[in-house]
Amino acid sequence: MKYMLLIYGNDEVWNSMAGDFEQVIKDTEALQKELVASGEFISAYGVAEQAKAKWVRLKDGQPVVSDGPYLEAKEYIGSIDLIECATFERALEIAARVPFARFGPVEVRALEHESEFN
Repeated sequence: MKYMLLIYGNDEVWNSMAGDFEQVIKDTEALQKELVASGEFISAYGVAEQAKAKWVRLKDGQPVVSDGPYLEAKEYIGSIDLIECATFERALEIAARVPFARFGPVEVRALEHESEFN
């Protein structure tokens, strides 16, 4: 089963990591190498330019674009990891090992219905 690990934070959290950020990156890369070796790592992405994010909705069949998510939100997604492992419990174990978990939440979601175009 594939899982998405959503790493949440905000400017206050990111700024508080200033002295630890490089070590968090090193620790993250070490965990990812371990998961590659075990066959559990798919990919990871940092979410860029949070301030430029937009929401798209349809109104009367026409797209309406608006700002969002708002940076004033308590937390927003900073990065996404995709993993594949045997059980939800294993996904939770991996999430608990994500170095950023020392600073903020890591949400775990099972992924279903993979596109036939992958």
